[in-house]
Amino acid sequence: MTTMRAPRDIDTSRPHSARMYDYYLGGKDHFEVDQKAAESVAAVFPGVFVCARETRAFMHRATRVLARDHGIRQWLDIGAGIPTEPNLHQVAQAVAPEARVVYADNDPLVLKYAERLMRSTPQGRTTYIEADINDPEALLNAPELAEVLDLDQPVALSLNAVLHFVPDAQDPYGIVNRLLAALPPGSALALSHCTPDFDPETWRKVTDIYQNAGTPGQVRSKAEVARFFDGLDLIDPGIVIGHRWRPDTEPTASDAEVSTWAAVGIKP
Repeated sequence: MTTMRAPRDIDTSRPHSARMYDYYLGGKDHFEVDQKAAESVAAVFPGVFVCARETRAFMHRATRVLARDHGIRQWLDIGAGIPTEPNLHQVAQAVAPEARVVYADNDPLVLKYAERLMRSTPQGRTTYIEADINDPEALLNAPELAEVLDLDQPVALSLNAVLHFVPDAQDPYGIVNRLLAALPPGSALALSHCTPDFDPETWRKVTDIYQNAGTPGQVRSKAEVARFFDGLDLIDPGIVIGHRWRPDTEPTASDAEVSTWAAVGIKP
């Protein structure tokens, strides 16, 4: 087991969702407390590793499609998490070198590794802002965002595996609506969200593990996920389990293993 030395301002007394996700993806930027919590999740939901990998792969494909087929050149990626190559800007800039990406996360550990997120092509730009999805006004008004993104031009809002950490009490639909309201027509929402639809009891146990560790969470049904796309034009194939959204190869995992609804919508 690889044990990281924690920077002084990083809380290692309890697990963090971003560091647990890093563990699921096979990364090394996590601590023993995160590994133990992640292994507790894996004990009740062995598919969590497949779920994490397929969720990340969906983000790559959605980014590529938006850059290649819809002319998107700007991204706002909220809940970016610990850098795992290829990062979103690397995927976007492989299609359009001039692409601009703003990453946002509220985990101090992500900030420690933000330099990995900053390696843009000469033609494009990337930056990282420390911000919380629960405070969309502060996020949208961050000076770093205005330095990189032109909100008069289409922006892809990437919310990959983040909204299941925003319970209804925190008004996730209002948050998404506020973020989309700041973006012009032609902008996009690319979203993935864990679901209990295939195994409610297992996901109740998973959610309990996170909540007992201090991370609120709420997985949602397909109908609940669809509400985030109200007023948007879904692109094919609509709302599907993540590994079935325009796969590069024939999917081999089961829907229950992935247990993540995913979709991309365009703002008319």
